[in-house]
Amino acid sequence: MNEPSAGAGGIGRAGVGNRPVRTGADLTASTTVRYALVPTPRLSLDAVARRSGLHPDLIRRFVALGLIDAERDAAGHLVFDPAAPAVLARIQRLRTGLCLNYASIGLVLDLLDRISLLEAALRGRGTRSETPPWT
Repeated sequence: MNEPSAGAGGIGRAGVGNRPVRTGADLTASTTVRYALVPTPRLSLDAVARRSGLHPDLIRRFVALGLIDAERDAAGHLVFDPAAPAVLARIQRLRTGLCLNYASIGLVLDLLDRISLLEAALRGRGTRSETPPWT
């Protein structure tokens, strides 16, 4: 049961059951806690493996390394956010394209998420940077 972190891109996500949704879109240290009114759809490990084309054991390793967030359902199985296959594709692109090890990928993902938050804050203020957003 991983807590959402800055690596999650500051996007709030609903937990399983009555767990609160933590949102980190604000760049300050305070966090808002809200409760989900509608349960969010979750993907099983097998569904994520099929959609991403990766072996389930590799996905479990990514969860253990903290590269992707997962929670456990009532039966103890891993469940993922619907955006998990896209995150896994990003991890694979970094691994193959830049020849990074998994520890480095975690750092790069955190930095890219931080850049996205800062650019969103700039857009919210009406100020634009000259460079396109990082993906």
